[in-house]
Amino acid sequence: MTESENEQLYPLAQQVGARLKEAGLMLATAESCTGGWVGEVVTAVPGSSHWFDRGFITYTNLAKQEMLGVSPRTLEQHGAVSEQTVQEMAAGALKHSRAQIAVAISGIAGPGGATPTKPVGTVCLGWAMEDGSARSETRHFAGDRRQVRAQAVEAALAGILKMLSVFTGMA
Repeated sequence: MTESENEQLYPLAQQVGARLKEAGLMLATAESCTGGWVGEVVTAVPGSSHWFDRGFITYTNLAKQEMLGVSPRTLEQHGAVSEQTVQEMAAGALKHSRAQIAVAISGIAGPGGATPTKPVGTVCLGWAMEDGSARSETRHFAGDRRQVRAQAVEAALAGILKMLSVFTGMA
């Protein structure tokens, strides 16, 4: 990641932090293809210890199973890059933390790893809250590995704000 990319993501991370603090909620992250980048961006915000609990970097399928409780069956049937997997990752991050909201990311940043149905740039994101609300989506980002990862971080942060808007009723 470049300093410029982090500077672009920082205002979004500040918004996430302000909203989490205002709502009295803690965040946990479960990252695969972004390798902790969401965690880095949010902890760059001063005072983030008031609203960021922890992050899980689960790059391998085994790590997803061991640290987050992702089902081997889910991974076999849908693959690591699937909405089903990120839903389980987000739920596992909540279960294994003190957070009330979690975000999960898994994707194919490239240059390899693509399949005919999951090209480079395919990223699945999932969000979950302790009240049981959850959502997920699959996005297709253009660019090189770094650009795909940066766009995934931005989408993850924007999705947190969206979940918080629904939860708190604030736009």
